[in-house]
Amino acid sequence: MNKDVLRLTRVGRSFGSNVALRGVDLSIRAGERVAVLGPSGAGKSTLLALLNGSLQPSEGSVELFGVDTAHLSSRTRRELQRRVGTISQGLDLIEQVRVMHNVNAGRLAEWGAPRSLASLVWPRPDARLLTALEAVGIEWAVHERTERLSGGERQRVAIARLLIQRPDLVLADEPVASLDPTRAAEVMELLGRVTDAASTVVVTLHQPQLARDHCTRAIGLREGRVVFDTAVADLAHDSLVELYAGRA
Repeated sequence: MNKDVLRLTRVGRSFGSNVALRGVDLSIRAGERVAVLGPSGAGKSTLLALLNGSLQPSEGSVELFGVDTAHLSSRTRRELQRRVGTISQGLDLIEQVRVMHNVNAGRLAEWGAPRSLASLVWPRPDARLLTALEAVGIEWAVHERTERLSGGERQRVAIARLLIQRPDLVLADEPVASLDPTRAAEVMELLGRVTDAASTVVVTLHQPQLARDHCTRAIGLREGRVVFDTAVADLAHDSLVELYAGRA
């Protein structure tokens, strides 16, 4: 039986007087492909930050791999976060360095700082790096400066970084927001293909059709509250109208 990778119990998160999340109860099981939908300002990015343990709730509890993320030691928090791979909206790539260095950043927790620094001075593409780049279709770019790549190619670098990290949980915050519909579909298909079948994926999206095509479950957030949680096959038009327009 699949275990819960994530569990949120009555979670709220505020930033001063701004309430980003309110009373969120949520569990996600190993192997699920979950799309989090909602308008801008709904709390989607805050939710992902809580899921990877980089942000703590103002109230309620968050469990990551069965461990409550509150009051963890720095070492335990790092160990948990090593199992989580994240693609942020900005991709968190260093534009001025070669593609190989951005991809190898996924091995920082494995290598440690000394070896990671050495790899910058004496870059040696190995089989694992080349396999990751080949899997996302940009093996030709291993020595290219990242800033020379297109937006879609940089997305592929970020996915290759995930692939080399081998995380148990993948969190992607609007990974296709800047792409046209064709490129967005390509990136979503690639993300699903390169993440291991045993990995769990949670992705925030604005496009319901991408959720239907590439995920198994859809969660709707509006004004910090979960307004629906359903299999994508049961995602109704009226639910989406209510989610984005605030009315049925």
